[in-house]
Order: sequence, then C-alpha cells, then structure tokens
Amino acid sequence: MSKVDILFLNNRDMSELGAKDMKAVIHDVERAYVLTEEGDILSPGKNVMRWGQTLEDENIYGRINSMPGFIGGEYNMAGIKWIGSGPMNYKKGLPRASVIIILNDPDTKLPVCIADGTEVSAKRTGASGAIAMRLLSRKDSSVLTICGAGVQGRTQLEAALIARPALKKIYVYDISMENSKRFADEAMKKYDNIQVIAVETPEYAVQESDIVVCVTLANKPFIQAQWLSQGCLLMNLADYEVTYDCVKKADKIVCDNWDTIKHRMISTVALMWKDGLIKDDDIYATLGQILNGSRSGRENDKEIIYFNAIGTGILDLAVATRCYRKALAEGKGTKLAYWE
Repeated sequence: MSKVDILFLNNRDMSELGAKDMKAVIHDVERAYVLTEEGDILSPGKNVMRWGQTLEDENIYGRINSMPGFIGGEYNMAGIKWIGSGPMNYKKGLPRASVIIILNDPDTKLPVCIADGTEVSAKRTGASGAIAMRLLSRKDSSVLTICGAGVQGRTQLEAALIARPALKKIYVYDISMENSKRFADEAMKKYDNIQVIAVETPEYAVQESDIVVCVTLANKPFIQAQWLSQGCLLMNLADYEVTYDCVKKADKIVCDNWDTIKHRMISTVALMWKDGLIKDDDIYATLGQILNGSRSGRENDKEIIYFNAIGTGILDLAVATRCYRKALAEGKGTKLAYWE
C-alpha cells in the first residue's frame, strides 16, 4: 500500500496563505454561488448537534455543526467543515467559534488536508454580506448600521467597505454598550474616512441607514418594520433578529440557499415559512441566480430588500482549497503521515 500524507495547516499558515484576504474570499464565495446554480456541487446539508432544547439554550450551551460538501469547477474538492460554537468561551479567554476543515480528494476520497478554518468561516460570511450589498443595496449607500459588535460585525464592516466604498457613517449596536464602544474605537483606528458611532438603541440608526446588517445571537426580534427607510437593504445574517413585518414590508426576499435556511429553521424568514406566512415562491432569488444573470438584483432606488444567509460548507471548501493549493506550491504547512 502506498504511503499517504496529509497536509496540516494551522491558523498562522492559513492567514499567510490568504484566508484573511477578503477580496480573494469574496471571489471564492461568488464562484461557489455560481457553481451551485450550475449544479456542480454536492451539499447534503448542515447537521446541527445542539446542547439544550431551545434556541435560548443553544445560545448559552452552544452547538457543533457538520457541513459536508463537494465543489466542482476550478476547485474540484470534497470535504467537511466541523464548527464548534461555545457562547460562553469568552469567560475562559477562548474564541466563540472554532473550525476544522478536512479536504478530501474527490477521486480517491482520501483526506489530503486538515486546516484551521476559524478565520475562513468568519471571512466567508463577511464575503456573503459583501456580495449581497453589491447586488442588492443602492450604489450610493453611505450609512450602515451593524447590529452585533462581535467577530462577525467586524468582518461585515470590512466586507462592506469593499462592496460599498461610499459608506461614510457606521452605526454599531450591541446589547453591551461597552462592546459597541470598543468596536467603534477599533474601527476608527483601522479605517480612514469613516465615522463609527456606538448607539444605545438601533431605532434612529436603522431609520437613517441605507444598509442594516444583523449578526447577533438574538432569539427575539428587535428590528421593527417602521424603522426601515425607502430603498433600505436589511440583512438578517444570524438568528431571529427582525420582525415578520420587516419581511412583509420588503419588495424582494433574497437568500443564499433557501433549502438550507428552511433546514436550519432559526431566521425570521424560515420561521415565517414554518408558520405558513410565506411560500417557496415568495423567495425572489438566490445570490447565485443574480450572479449568473437569471434574476435581477436591485432594480430601483426605492425597493426595500430583505436578505437572509445561513451558509453552506462549500463556501469554506472553496476558500480552504485555494489556500491548500497555494501551500502545496509554496511548500508550506506540516506533512503528517496518514498511512505508512
């Protein structure tokens, strides 16, 4: 039997190989969405192993998700994302999310790489946000509200400034004002020519905003429909953060992967579907359909658009595959003997 090695890439390796390059990640995620519409992927779905019985329990005790998949095209790679989420990890000085990605050769099915995917996971979610903003927000968008001052809030801001460089005023809202102020201070030091304002309540910030991004652990909605201004893009990227009326007010409902959203059953639009308030036909488009030109994105400056993304493992596989192949070309990483 032939010797088989696996390449191990730790967090430092992945950063050096381009996992933190947001523009490159945006390209990978765009390609994953297009390949999905072309049928050149396998995505069996997200398997959620949660602790506790309710969403409230999950936001305390955490979960571990497995997200297998295959992505074709120029990536041609199979694998799985294994992501643990420990909401209370901050008390131990540990990150909330931890991710391992295993890549498998789609021909032999043997594993070829084990990589840290923590930064990949954060960046690819930010990239989804950037793509949605480019396709669905007004081109002259200048005011953004970010709800959630954690890792995802930071990556969404990074991505937003790439997608919509005209953004000048950023509001940040978090259940902890201390976190909001820290976010604002860090962002003002990191980025030029933007004003970042921590707010006690999201109401007036949302009313002024062209784009609203929600990346929180909320299990009760806090964004109200009457706050949404004409032409607003409302992005529901985590849990049950916006009211049913927000979705009803939208002229278009756009998502990343509708089947995955229904399977996960935590976001507003999924709960509305469960309650029989919307049908499959009410989903206007996926990002992939807009990217490949089969559906239009924003068609005028008056549309209110609701966007929901839950993510699939192939997004992470696309980014990890790019990094893995660069590692092979540059001789980086640590080879581990799998079979000797």
